[in-house]
Amino acid sequence: MKETHTVLDALAPAVPPTPQVPLAALLAREDLGLRQIAGPDDPGIVIHWAHASEMADPYPYLLGGELLLTAGAHVPGAAGSGTGPDDYFDGYVSRIVAAGGAALGFGLAPVHDTVPRALAAACDARALPLLEVPPRTTFSGVARAVWQLMAQARLAELRRVTEAQQSLASAASRPDPVPAVLRRLAQRLGGRAALYGPDGAQVAAAGREAPQEVRTALAALAGVVRPTVAQAPSSATDSVRGTHLAVYALGAGQGFVLGVATERREPGDHTIASVAAVLLSLLTGEHLSDAGAARSSALVRLLLGAPPEDVAPLLGADRWVVVHARPEGRAPDAVAASALGAALGSALVDLADGVVRILVPADREPAARSGWTLGVSAPVTPDDWPAADTQAARALTRARATRTALVRHGGRPGLADLVPPGEAESHARALLGPVGAHPALTETLRTWLSLHGSWDRTAVALSVHRNTVRQRIARCATLLDADLDDPDVRMELWFALRNR
Repeated sequence: MKETHTVLDALAPAVPPTPQVPLAALLAREDLGLRQIAGPDDPGIVIHWAHASEMADPYPYLLGGELLLTAGAHVPGAAGSGTGPDDYFDGYVSRIVAAGGAALGFGLAPVHDTVPRALAAACDARALPLLEVPPRTTFSGVARAVWQLMAQARLAELRRVTEAQQSLASAASRPDPVPAVLRRLAQRLGGRAALYGPDGAQVAAAGREAPQEVRTALAALAGVVRPTVAQAPSSATDSVRGTHLAVYALGAGQGFVLGVATERREPGDHTIASVAAVLLSLLTGEHLSDAGAARSSALVRLLLGAPPEDVAPLLGADRWVVVHARPEGRAPDAVAASALGAALGSALVDLADGVVRILVPADREPAARSGWTLGVSAPVTPDDWPAADTQAARALTRARATRTALVRHGGRPGLADLVPPGEAESHARALLGPVGAHPALTETLRTWLSLHGSWDRTAVALSVHRNTVRQRIARCATLLDADLDDPDVRMELWFALRNR
């Protein structure tokens, strides 16, 4: 039967918010000389602090998770004879277990020389670890040892959380930030991390493969914190078949949810997962804002036929650059495209045919991004967006061919500006007519000339074999009846291709 807990639930008393200490670590302290004489010998048993009490009924004074220390002053004088003492110890131990006590320490001297057998039997029956505390060891010494172990645990956990935060921040700066953050989170927590979209579908996941029942429960729990639910909490927890589940809503009203499934739940896990949730909110979210509303309005106006220059004021800039980008060694996905747009300072992102296109305000100078190859147009006004798109595409082709992280389209005036555009276009049509009906030949010629006749770089840029490049260039030379080794011919062809 699955047991559900959310941030609003309080189905069982919680242990104190202190670092847990393995009982085995306390038993290993030679200076204490503690010895377990009854109860389960489980290395997973932990305590949260030590508390000394001689009350016959310690239940009202326990919070849970304690190592309760007693010298047995409360034990009736008839202890160890007949059924009375057995009933007494059974009731005493049962109250400790009901209060959530983690273990019982019984001190020898000055009241008792040995641990009552009936007490050991009751601890065995109730599965409560029973420790024998030798006369030389004071209860305050045991408590001090617990606090020392807690301090060590707290320092270790703080170090773990700090390293995890740094690791997650580093992952967020990678070219594939969302998958990288999920992978790093799953590694740090030793489990599985998943990102769910506003429609409830899993967008990405990383870490250990979980059973179908766990995956289904985690997806269902994500619905608890989705903003479509009235008064949805920001996080929720659950457990199924010994697996701890936790979900976190990303941002305000985004609809994205981070889900985590782990076999163990350490004190710092919530902090680590919360840091990942904040990073993922920044990477994935398109927040509801005035800027978002303006972009929606601009899109509607463009679809209804408004000129780009009339729409540009809604987008907050008069001059723009177009960026074409491709990641290294893989096809881009929507999440990575959105993250790249955020890194370049723009939410105007398009993903098609394996290329990410981003419209960036000219005052936000695009910089090279690790793991990406970028082509950047010259700054233009909205009426020249199509031309800038072509410039960015050619810059990206050149960047990939030269294995350069970022190539910008040259914006300086040249000799081509001295020829009227109409005459330049007519000249280009006439000169390139023989190859104009063959787009593959035209594009190969353009790329080959832009790369100074390099067969290998042209092959890389066009994703074809270098022999294919040679065959196409030879075909161009034949159709154009021109010597492509002549620099004057190359210059004239390049001029024509730029104005075609």
